[in-house]
Amino acid sequence: MNLDFSPEDLAFRDEARRFIAENYPANLRDKQLSEDALSKDDYLAWHKILAKKGWVAPGWPKEWGGPGWTPTQKYIWSEEQARADTIPILPFGINMVSPVIYTFGTQAQKERFLKPTYNGDIWWCQGYSEPGSGSDLASLRTRAVREGDYYIVNGQKTWTTLGQFADWGFFLVRTDPDAKPQSGISFLLIDMKTPGITVRPIITLGGEHEVNDVFLDNVKVPVENRIFEENQGWTAAKFLLAHERSGIAGVARSKRGIERVRKMATTERADDNGPLLADPFFKRKVAELEIDLTALEYTELRTLAGEAAGKGPGPESSLLKIKGTEIQQRVQELALEAAGHYGAPYFRGFPTDGDNAHPIGPEYAHDTAPTYFNGRKTSIYGGSNEIQRNIIAKMVLGL
Repeated sequence: MNLDFSPEDLAFRDEARRFIAENYPANLRDKQLSEDALSKDDYLAWHKILAKKGWVAPGWPKEWGGPGWTPTQKYIWSEEQARADTIPILPFGINMVSPVIYTFGTQAQKERFLKPTYNGDIWWCQGYSEPGSGSDLASLRTRAVREGDYYIVNGQKTWTTLGQFADWGFFLVRTDPDAKPQSGISFLLIDMKTPGITVRPIITLGGEHEVNDVFLDNVKVPVENRIFEENQGWTAAKFLLAHERSGIAGVARSKRGIERVRKMATTERADDNGPLLADPFFKRKVAELEIDLTALEYTELRTLAGEAAGKGPGPESSLLKIKGTEIQQRVQELALEAAGHYGAPYFRGFPTDGDNAHPIGPEYAHDTAPTYFNGRKTSIYGGSNEIQRNIIAKMVLGL
């Protein structure tokens, strides 16, 4: 695979860099710098700008609004967004449920959901995990009973990211309790305004309302909102998770994270009063992390090249998920180590007294502890890393 950028690729990089510089909302940048919580409108502002440009869904087919980019252009675009520290486009609609809809959905479902999702008019949330059914997702118990042209859904979902903002959700439900676990599951699209749905916040260790419990009490869902065949939703679910796992790798964002750690370590002092980055033990950790990230980047590029050749996400998405999330967590650990005691005392949203009521120390240290704690989840969601190793053992090693 030729990794040199062509003149056309370099021109595209310049165009992408210029577009971000000229169009990224200033008020959104100010909120990022001040570490203010983002509203629904904030999340959608950049989305809608990119939708208008035609760049919000790089992986979509051109038929439904995709830009028709090459794998190299997709890579460049992710690099430029990370370089400019833009907020990421939320994956639930663009990168997760939409590929399921345009791959498995009916023509009516495609026409109903894809364009509004592209334009940012539908905010999606994911209803997969349940209390007791996370890594072993096929053991889920949320039940959907068909009554004529509707399903009546009862159960609970948990860790529903930003579900408090959602217009629609995509849910895995059990439609045949007597079938083998994977064979009795269906994939439903559910209007979050339907009577019987309750969204209850879960406050994270960082004091943030990011995830939720979702309760479904006799929720009435039209059968026409089912994707693919009844009891065959596991096929769509696996397809969606493969796309999600590839995106979780976050190579470009991790590269920016390492740059941030390096800047912190040139300011913070080691025990001998020299820069922390000059400390041989800390410097070794940074170097090892950069080597691993470079290897992951080449793996991601090979995966993109495979997609260009018509090969969909396979077991390599599990590898990207494992290594990508482990590297993200190591970056966060190094940032917290570099921040030292400045990173520990401040947690947004928690009632505190005295010095703990406000952040102390340099600005770059303020969010290191909340980010570290929040980042512990990355090796769990999208299928835990232990499950991903089982997938690799089965699909690659034949064990």
